[in-house]
Amino acid sequence: MNIPPENTDRSPSAGRDFIELTKPRIAVLVLISVAAGAYLAGELYPHRFSWWLLIHAVVGSGLVAGSASTLNQVLERRVDGLMGRTRNRPLPTGRLTPRAAILFGFILAVAGMLELWLCLPSPACAIAALATLLGYVLVYTPLKMLTDLNTIIGAAPGATPPLLGYLAVTGSMDGPAWSLFLILFIWQIPHFLAIAWMYKDQYAAAGMKMLTVRDSTGATTGRQMVLYCLVLLIVSLSPFLLFPFESRPGLLYFVGSMGSGLMFLWAAIRFARAPGFPLARQALRASLLHWPLVLLFLLLDSGARHKPGSDSPPSIEAHSP
Repeated sequence: MNIPPENTDRSPSAGRDFIELTKPRIAVLVLISVAAGAYLAGELYPHRFSWWLLIHAVVGSGLVAGSASTLNQVLERRVDGLMGRTRNRPLPTGRLTPRAAILFGFILAVAGMLELWLCLPSPACAIAALATLLGYVLVYTPLKMLTDLNTIIGAAPGATPPLLGYLAVTGSMDGPAWSLFLILFIWQIPHFLAIAWMYKDQYAAAGMKMLTVRDSTGATTGRQMVLYCLVLLIVSLSPFLLFPFESRPGLLYFVGSMGSGLMFLWAAIRFARAPGFPLARQALRASLLHWPLVLLFLLLDSGARHKPGSDSPPSIEAHSP
């Protein structure tokens, strides 16, 4: 998940600089997604849920996400120095050394992995977190200098936060887990295209291979944003197919997810009609509303909750850890 960072001058502070390496604004949305995934799993399978599992999932995943952001900035410190929105980060300015950042990133990674491995009943969440870290740092980050397909490829590790929370409770992948992954995977593409258009000149100056860099008119970017928003509407219906029958969401989720999806689609259409910075920013804001709303409606819908008065969990044999 990507949220454009604030670019403000601040007085030097080592502690603040280390925190900045973790990209805290992005981390907030990541942690909300992890917590939502764990809570949803608890509503589907209450016999497996505890608040301690949710807390361990959020803390461990947050540490690993902070590590990914830190190591990403180590690898991109040169190009960060070429872009106005990132040139004041701790590494391009020299406030922190690459060695200090690498050490900090590895400490966060080890602490997070130990939290997930030792404090959860199944290693599935820890394994998925490690795969996410490696995919983000070693695959997605270098690809930004090689191909504009990096947006699609990077959407895979970016779509794992709700999975981490879900796996912390269930220990295995199933229909609801895949549904969460698919929705967030598709959501990221128009979301990031909006950011990429807003900062296309800076990406070009840094030599990054983004669709918006070679799309001077914005026509291709706009078409892709609209296309993926349409796909997102369809994928948002996946809980009706992939959730256990007795726990499928109902009218509230349908209306809420379609409403928020249409809001995002309309913002993309407006951008496609007249590509420009203000409409790209509006599309970005629509995306930042869409994903939390989908999670909220999914969690609130009575169809996605364990039915009151029922002591037995939904019967899906594949859910044994």
